[in-house]
Amino acid sequence: MPQAIIFDVDGTLVDSVDLHARSWQDAFRDFGHDIDAQAIRGHIGKGRDQLMPVFLSKDDLDRQGEAIAAHRSALFKERYLPLVTAFPGVRDLFQRLRQDRRTIALASSAKDDELHIYKRIAGIEDLTDAQTSSEDAERSKPHPDIFHAVLTRLNGIDPRAAIVVGDTPYDAEAAGKAGLRTIGVLCGGFAEKDLREAGCVAIYQDPADMLRRYADWIGL
Repeated sequence: MPQAIIFDVDGTLVDSVDLHARSWQDAFRDFGHDIDAQAIRGHIGKGRDQLMPVFLSKDDLDRQGEAIAAHRSALFKERYLPLVTAFPGVRDLFQRLRQDRRTIALASSAKDDELHIYKRIAGIEDLTDAQTSSEDAERSKPHPDIFHAVLTRLNGIDPRAAIVVGDTPYDAEAAGKAGLRTIGVLCGGFAEKDLREAGCVAIYQDPADMLRRYADWIGL
């Protein structure tokens, strides 16, 4: 039975995956790279360090990488962040976990300022015990750095006493490398097959579904 629940944020608690893909598409296009948004979408959940090399050559990364990343961040905040909404049931699920005296943490590849906005959108500003953002990890998912960081902030809790909730195979892969199990949610758009193959021990539709079926997974 998990003592701590560690949540991914983008695609898990807030509906932002398509918006991130569109912001990357815009930024790539503005620098002369025409890339399909659906191709980009399949890599949302990774940080810029893992996403950009999929679509740019080393020469392009060396010449344009920092500028593209900065431009993408600005575009997202200006055009797309105001469109982000929370998935149903997030606050209610967190309140239920609080009632059960579970520790709640966030492990996100978002920037710290974006993460604070996401918490406000989801209505969970008062319901988390710890959080990590892209600033806390040298490498993004599927590397385990972000989960090692959040476990440290949870006073070094044994990974066997925690479980991750995420929407991408990269969440499950990264968590597994840190000795953590993962519950997958489908609301981020990844296929159930992909989540199971990445190691998810259970699959739910979204946070509201996790709340409805709370007894099914809280004892894992």
